[in-house]
Amino acid sequence: MLFNSFAYIFFLPVVFVLYWLLPHKYRWFLLLAASCYFYMSWNPKYIFLILGVTAISYCSALALEKSGSKGKKIILLFTAVACLGTLFLFKYFNFFLENLCRSLELFSIRLNPVTLRLILPVGISFYTFQALSYVIDVYRGDIRAERHFGYYAAFITFFPQLVAGPIERTSHLLPQIKSPKSFEEPKAMDGLKMILWGYFKKMVVADTLALYVDKIYGGLESYNGLTLAIAAFFFVLQIYCDFSGYSSIAIGTSKLMGIDLATNFASPYFSTSIKEFWRRWHISLSSWFRDYVYIPLGGSRCRTWKRNRNLFLTFLLSGFWHGADWTFLVWGGLHGIAQILENTFHKPIEKIKQHKAGIFISWLVVFAFWNFTMIFFRASNIDDALYVLAHMLDGISSPMEYIHNGYYFLGIDKFQFLYLIFLIFILSASDYSFYKKCSFDLLHTKSKAVEWGLYIALGVIVVLFSQKGGAAEFVYFQF
Repeated sequence: MLFNSFAYIFFLPVVFVLYWLLPHKYRWFLLLAASCYFYMSWNPKYIFLILGVTAISYCSALALEKSGSKGKKIILLFTAVACLGTLFLFKYFNFFLENLCRSLELFSIRLNPVTLRLILPVGISFYTFQALSYVIDVYRGDIRAERHFGYYAAFITFFPQLVAGPIERTSHLLPQIKSPKSFEEPKAMDGLKMILWGYFKKMVVADTLALYVDKIYGGLESYNGLTLAIAAFFFVLQIYCDFSGYSSIAIGTSKLMGIDLATNFASPYFSTSIKEFWRRWHISLSSWFRDYVYIPLGGSRCRTWKRNRNLFLTFLLSGFWHGADWTFLVWGGLHGIAQILENTFHKPIEKIKQHKAGIFISWLVVFAFWNFTMIFFRASNIDDALYVLAHMLDGISSPMEYIHNGYYFLGIDKFQFLYLIFLIFILSASDYSFYKKCSFDLLHTKSKAVEWGLYIALGVIVVLFSQKGGAAEFVYFQF
């Protein structure tokens, strides 16, 4: 079931009403049942997969509290193999086997790879990481194991963030599911505002840009010059609006039930360093890799070369988490290298940023670097990514012709151009407001009439200008 489908528009009010009508002691069951139905509406048989991961992590955590130090390590290893092994089987098995066969061919050893025809379960990368972090936290002694299976299962399968996050920590979400709460109208209204804003970002901005991005990346060899550069830029905006739109809907949905999810985006496109960018982009995943990969590897409290190694490996794994393809490994590796360079030249960079012009240059470099790396993220393979990079400046020696051809082959008329500028302006203004105020009260004014007028206008824009033709999947569903 997609957030942007008619099915969800009917599903959410039913869950909302039942949730607040039921006594607290039964709400966990409603959340679990609703979450299972939500997930099964995509593919019923895969409910056994997520419940299996839930049961294994639940039992492992209980066993950890009853075991000695040696036994704990065995249990943790078993849980890691079970969770990551499941993820490997569905997501990475074919990739590893195909590349192993190609490697063996270099030594004249020819094998026919056995390809598993498995559908990648939506959300598997998210809920396996959430379950694994729970067991690791119990192993470390940071939290106590949850005795009530229903509460724990509701935590792992919580439908607003089940498919694409945020990746929640046990200490943050589970107590909220367990604690009694009363309906708060201001919180519910904030939730509705967040949902509306999420729909605008996804259905109006992201899906509109996707029309152009998919067209060009679907036939790269037919395009060159500015057309490719615009497609790369549009994808950067598309994936941000698509993924942050999902997060906004998830956070807003949770607020309707009195539950606060972790912030997943904080105006990342205004960052002036790569490090700052990763504190603002997909925050829950970045913090997960920091706490469960980077710090266990040694973090920054070690020699420079080891710190650089830790950074590179962490970002390489982060890239691979996104997908079983060399493009994601290159994408992650580039960000690891960028972090290393930024740390190496930290002092001169900070001197440059002491001036306003230096801040602007730093922002421009970071944003340009993100655009460059996202070409690998979007391309179907390395060859396609290299084609975009090799041909996006074709004809730039004749600027006017370069611009004319770029827009001509993109197929944008004057009205569409102005419409896209308008959407980008609204997005940039709202993000800049959050960047300065650190508040999600996006359209807050002193006059309630004006504020509600703005939200009504936003709702009208969503209804009138959202892309028709069925609900479009969110980009991060494939991860």
